Order: sequence, then structure tokens, then C-alpha cells
Amino acid sequence: MVLVGHNFLEDLALVMCVAAIATVIFQILRQPLVVGYLVAGMIVGPHVAVPVFANVQRIQAVADLGVVLLLFSIGLEFDLRRLLRLAPTCGLITLIQVGLLFVLGYLAAHGLGWSPIESIFTGAIVSISSTTIVAKVFAEKHVDSRLRELCFGVLLAEDVMAILLLGLLTVVARDRTFAPAILMSVGGRLALFLAALLVGGGLTVPYLIRAVARMHRQETLLISALGVCFLSALLAERAGYSVALGAFLAGSLVAGSGEAKQVEHVIAPVRDMFGALFFVSVGMLIDPSLLLKFWPALLVLLAVVVAGKIVGVTLGALLIGEHPTTSLQAGFALAQIGEFAFIMAEVGHKAGATGEFLYSVAVAVSTISAFLTPFLITLSLPATRLLRQATPRPLRLGLARYGEWVSGAKHARALGAP
Repeated sequence: MVLVGHNFLEDLALVMCVAAIATVIFQILRQPLVVGYLVAGMIVGPHVAVPVFANVQRIQAVADLGVVLLLFSIGLEFDLRRLLRLAPTCGLITLIQVGLLFVLGYLAAHGLGWSPIESIFTGAIVSISSTTIVAKVFAEKHVDSRLRELCFGVLLAEDVMAILLLGLLTVVARDRTFAPAILMSVGGRLALFLAALLVGGGLTVPYLIRAVARMHRQETLLISALGVCFLSALLAERAGYSVALGAFLAGSLVAGSGEAKQVEHVIAPVRDMFGALFFVSVGMLIDPSLLLKFWPALLVLLAVVVAGKIVGVTLGALLIGEHPTTSLQAGFALAQIGEFAFIMAEVGHKAGATGEFLYSVAVAVSTISAFLTPFLITLSLPATRLLRQATPRPLRLGLARYGEWVSGAKHARALGAP
């Protein structure tokens, strides 16, 4: 007997039941739930010969709300003042590793014979690590507090970088061009839009959310926060940018009210449900036959992600004076891509700027790298020991003195020393 959803309610029932079973299994296996959602999507999707089938278009129509709510939740953790504090350190690490991965991803795609626009999307897709995956793995593993602080600082800076990349990719996909002069113009318009929304929203949203929070009604706070979220997403879409950009900015504006934790608490169930639908809808688009056809590209990009991020993050962390052990552990912890890869791939796929294969490959690389993350974090300790033994003593002393010098310079700036 084949279970087929003939209307939205039947589709929703099939998707949620299969997703529930998959998440329970992956929870028992101590694997990221996101991977379980992707597997559930493959089961109910049209590309796998399983007698359960849901309508892709109907699910995707609702699943797009998951992107908005997911980015809104990430924005709730975004603090302009905190970002300014992190900019000289974690911001530098992010620039180094994102720049390195973007170039490596572009060159790898170009070498595979993909189009220039597909190569640009590939460079962006492999650049951003997964806040969701790292947060869930760190919650299950006991990691050093400094390592945790460093990784989440880099992830926060990467989230901001991803939002800027999304804005640029949306225009590249729409205009089918990537000329430097045009991209500079696009960047200027994007900066004006960001400034207008942040200034206008900053003068209204925090006061509105604080006033609503004082009513002590969770339902009112939930509806008000969602109203701000979807209005900002609509403004971004009307301006020609991704709804994810507007949702992220809405979250940052709400965070400015000082009520981010309360809003996060009330919105979590809604976010989790629609987020699950989003990841399931991504899984529904994975075509195993395309993966078999493009398996060399899958292996190449997976190697770029894992090796490139380990090198990029480690190098950047060493440059800001971090201990070599912490630097290498951070590189291993951030050696994956996640939710932004799905969203970026979806932008190119929906606009017809990239082939369908790129979406499947991006999701597969993200899924495999997410699956590898717990094992890479475990392997980071023996890797640091091996590297310490293999590093010549003069180099170890040089790195130690460099770290002390950078730490001393930071301390002097903090005291206002010349």
C-alpha cells in the first residue's frame, strides 16, 4: 500500500509522523536532528522508492516560513555592541576563513566545469559553518569555555557575513551578472537598505517589544514579535533581497529591546515546527541519482569544506594570538556547513541561476559534514597532540611569544595605554 497525501492535511500528517520517527532514531543515535529531518524528507520525497509520498509544492509553500523563523531566531542572538567587541578578533578569523573557502569553492567548481555563477554560489555555500550543528554538538559534549566562546564568536560573525552574501547572491541570481562594478553598486544599495531598516527599526521596534513584554501575556508577545519578523521579511523581499535577510534584521532589532530571551522562549515551539518542515522540504529535493552522477564533485567539495575550514580557522585564530591547541580545536569544530548552505542553494535554484544538481550536492555536503562534526571534535584532541609533537621547538616558542605579545597589546588597549 502506498501512502500518498492528496491534500495539505494529509501531506502534513505524513511529513510530521515520518519526521517524528526519524528524530527519535537520530536522538537515540546521538546524531544531529537536522540530519534526521533531511532523511525524513528523502523518505517522503519523490526521488526515493519508498511507499510514502507527500506533495513537494504544498510542503515547500509552508516550509519557507521555517527559513524566516530560523533566521529570526539567529538574529535574536545578534547584538551590535557584542559584534563590535568581537570584530577585531573573531571578525578577522571569519574574514580569513570565509575568504579562503570562497576562493577554494569557486576554484573547485570552476575546475569541475560549472558556470561562473554556479561557481560563485558554490564558493558562498562552502563558506559558512553551522551554528545549529555546533550548538547541538557542544550541548552534548563538555568543551573548554574558551573554545566555546571562540567558536560562537566566529559563528556570530559568520552569520553576519552570510546575511551579506545572501543579499549579494539574490541580486546575482536575479541579474545573472557578477561584474565587480555592478557588485559594488549592489553592495552600496544593500548598505543603504540595511542602514534605513536598522535606523528606522531601531527607533521603534525595541520600544514596542518592551511595551508589549510589560503586559506579561506570552500570546501577545509572540504575535507582536512575529508581526515584526514578517513585516521586515516583506520589506526585504520588496527591496529585492532575500526574506532571510529581513528576518535576521528583525531578530537583531528585537534583541535590542532587552527581551530577546523572553521572545526566544515563546517563539521556540513555532520555530521548531516550521524549521522541521523546512529541513524536511530540503530533504525532499535530494535526488540520489544526481548524487551518484556528481559523486566526484561531492567528494571534492566535502574535502574543501573540512580541510579548508580547519586550515582557515586555525590560521586566523593563531593570528589573533590564540593558543595553538585552542586554534586547531576550533578549526575541527567549525569544519562543516549547515542551514545557510541550504538557503543559499535555494536562492540559486529558485531563480534558475544554478542547476538542480548544485542544490542536491550542497545538501549532501552539508549533511555529511554535519554527521562528521561530533567525530571531528573528538579527533581534535589527538590531532593537537600529534601536531605539538611534530612542531619544531623554535616554532612552538615563537607562537607562544607571539600569543603573549598579542595578549599584552589587547590588555594595553583595554587600559587605554598608548
